Amino acid sequence: MGTDNAVQQKTMAFAIRIVKLKRYLQARKEFDLSGQVVRSGTAVGALVREAEYAESRADFVHKMRIALKEANETSYWLELLFQTGMLDEGLYESLKADCEELKKMLVCIVNTTRQSL
Repeated sequence: MGTDNAVQQKTMAFAIRIVKLKRYLQARKEFDLSGQVVRSGTAVGALVREAEYAESRADFVHKMRIALKEANETSYWLELLFQTGMLDEGLYESLKADCEELKKMLVCIVNTTRQSL
């Protein structure tokens, strides 16, 4: 079950941004939330990559749905970081937009693949 290369590229770019965000947060002495956001934010791409070698269409959908859940969790951590003043509005809006784009792509992939089951 192959994934779209655009999704792999976007999830990798997002993961890189999240890792850089963790460094930024740790420089500000925020360790707890930085760990949470890096776990969920990097898991999205890892799951998309894992889905590339899914054992079946159902397994592919399952992995992509988990990636979607991780993206949604990342949205939560980003909003919490913004609401607590750890992220300025510009950085928050940029990361949020990337995360929302990934979520839309993953929903489309899941829905399209489920229809063909």
